[in-house]
Amino acid sequence: MTSKFQKYLSEIVYGGIDGSVTTFAVVAGAVGADFGSSVILILGFANLMADGFSMAVGAYLSSKATHEKFHKIEEMVENSYESHRNNDRKKIEEIYKSKGLTGELLEKITIETVSNKKLYIDFKMKEVNEMIHPELTSFNIAIATFISFFIIGLIPLSFYVYEFIVDIKSNDDSFLISCVFTSVAFILIGYFKSYITDKNKLKSIFETLSLGAIAASLSYILGSFLEGMII
Repeated sequence: MTSKFQKYLSEIVYGGIDGSVTTFAVVAGAVGADFGSSVILILGFANLMADGFSMAVGAYLSSKATHEKFHKIEEMVENSYESHRNNDRKKIEEIYKSKGLTGELLEKITIETVSNKKLYIDFKMKEVNEMIHPELTSFNIAIATFISFFIIGLIPLSFYVYEFIVDIKSNDDSFLISCVFTSVAFILIGYFKSYITDKNKLKSIFETLSLGAIAASLSYILGSFLEGMII
């Protein structure tokens, strides 16, 4: 379970960042415009579905393009195996030498790489073209992105959903509680993001919190301004 989570960590983090930031911005804008909780829920869920689907499609197409590029170059390497393998022998030997191999072992593994078609293709893709076979399918990446976007993006709306279910009227405290819930979500996302970007955890958390605060503040101010202009 943990290994699967780690495989999809990038999609979970970036889907979660986008979902929480955009949904919280929608909530802040609606509160700034003095909309009721029913409007907040409608706008929030519309954002979750539309933006979540859009982001998933973007992730799918991006991943698909990466897969297609990899397989195209892999096919070119495979087709050139017979004509290039002897010419590539010196280059392959130099690469292995740079990794610390010497003497008989160097010669043996170089010959094996040149003689074995699959090993030759894998070696050239990784060491020469600097490309690794995509581990995850485009469809799974899209699904992971959407699920992360929706679930984490639901956090800013969660208290409004609770109020709707138990039939409680929203007030100023509702938005404050939403801010607290969303801040916790930003902290968790920032923490996990640090594993992907290899940044300091506190710095990553601060960046994510700042991004959310700026987006929410702008949305709230704009919503309040437009509400005063239009209504």
